[in-house]
Amino acid sequence: MMNFLTKIACSSNLFKLNNLSPYSSALVKSIVTTNVYYCEAHENQEAEKEQIKEKIDPSIDRTKIIPVETSIRYLKSAAYKETYGDQAVWIPYRRNHKGLIPPRKTRKTCIRKGKIATGSPCPICRDEYLVLHHENTDLLKQFISPQTGQVLSFSKTGLCQKKHLQLLLAVERAKDHGRIVYDVPQRDYSEYYEQYANKSS
Repeated sequence: MMNFLTKIACSSNLFKLNNLSPYSSALVKSIVTTNVYYCEAHENQEAEKEQIKEKIDPSIDRTKIIPVETSIRYLKSAAYKETYGDQAVWIPYRRNHKGLIPPRKTRKTCIRKGKIATGSPCPICRDEYLVLHHENTDLLKQFISPQTGQVLSFSKTGLCQKKHLQLLLAVERAKDHGRIVYDVPQRDYSEYYEQYANKSS
């Protein structure tokens, strides 16, 4: 019934309010007024959203997608050398936490609703030009232990849980694409072969 009357109210050429009964006329007028108020409120909400987007600080805005090619060029630029020098990006990072003992796990994510939602974002979230991708091997190798070849723990690097998961996926894809060299563990099966030979004889 409400949808029908709304369609009637929107198409003024189909009827005249004077020809309706008093009850129907009042009901249609209330529906039209409600629709007008709803449209005005919707327009005001859209305008407020646009104003909020304009007020977001560019330093915490993370809605812009940075291509991996730009990130690769950034790692070779003078700005990167000036910021991080020759050390890994996670070494100068210090997370702010309550108390003397840091928490065992890092936060779930540093970015919420397209902007940084914490005062001390992780090493990847704080720099928008650091993109975790299997082609960006120079960045991935900074999070791989040179002794064991394993990905460093988030408790050491300070990455949030979301970025640490992206790091693991990017490293595995880089290994599958042959961009990162890794050692396959060697196993000695000679003793098993001898036992099998003795049983067969």
